[in-house]
Amino acid sequence: MNSNNKISKPGFLLSVSDMKRAKDFYVNVMEQKVLEEAGDDMVCFESMIALQRGYAGIVEGSSYFAPRPTGAKIEMKSKPNNFQIAFEVEDLEYWVVKIKAVEGIEILHDVAEYHWGQHVFRFYDFDGHIIEIGEDLKIVAKRFWAQGLSVEEIARRFEASVEYVQHLLSAE
Repeated sequence: MNSNNKISKPGFLLSVSDMKRAKDFYVNVMEQKVLEEAGDDMVCFESMIALQRGYAGIVEGSSYFAPRPTGAKIEMKSKPNNFQIAFEVEDLEYWVVKIKAVEGIEILHDVAEYHWGQHVFRFYDFDGHIIEIGEDLKIVAKRFWAQGLSVEEIARRFEASVEYVQHLLSAE
């Protein structure tokens, strides 16, 4: 493979209807750090999440960002429920309390546990994107270790390799 052909900066862009409210949510609630901004139309975060106002116009070529028609027509939908942004945290309870205190946030479900032991919480941001906040897997592995499970038992529970579990248990 030619090194000039590889993808170098993966990330994802969320179409938002109200940039001020979306930026405020991701900066002040989700604690994302702004990397760069393009006026009231685009915000990029260090986490490689980007917010874009007027996304349909860009794709269709009917905005000042893309002033030539592309021939594409897209319909923006709220809550398509086919994509989520996942964050892993060390203190899930802190985040559950913080998110539940934000007026206007719709909770998709309260804390649930997956069969591998990870606890997760889901809600919608103001534009209908699903956000998942889950326990960092090293926290789950260390909880199982403290309960007396062996590395091999944790690996079976995680459906992962012993080496991966050892890595999680040794992580700070």
